Amino acid sequence: MPVIPEGHNLFAVDITYNVPLTEVEPHLDAHMDFIAKGYEEGRFLASGAKVPRTGGMIIAMGKDRSEIEALMAQDPFTIAGVVALLITEFKPANVADALK
Repeated sequence: MPVIPEGHNLFAVDITYNVPLTEVEPHLDAHMDFIAKGYEEGRFLASGAKVPRTGGMIIAMGKDRSEIEALMAQDPFTIAGVVALLITEFKPANVADALK
């Protein structure tokens, strides 16, 4: 079974803090629980903090943009209003063998 199912696209989710880090940190544990759930459900392929730490990135997969928008609306960072999201959908034309 391929890692990226037929009919699914990838999404680069660019997360940018829109408040000082001290206002983000109280929500970090809940955000990390959300991230762990995304991996458990097979929706996230990679994630991590930006360097410098101005936000983070997630590589997600889904059937369409609205699915990923609904998913990211559940992120405690989004709920708390401490981040801005930029979601870019792309259809992978080439992938590493490990993702086939």
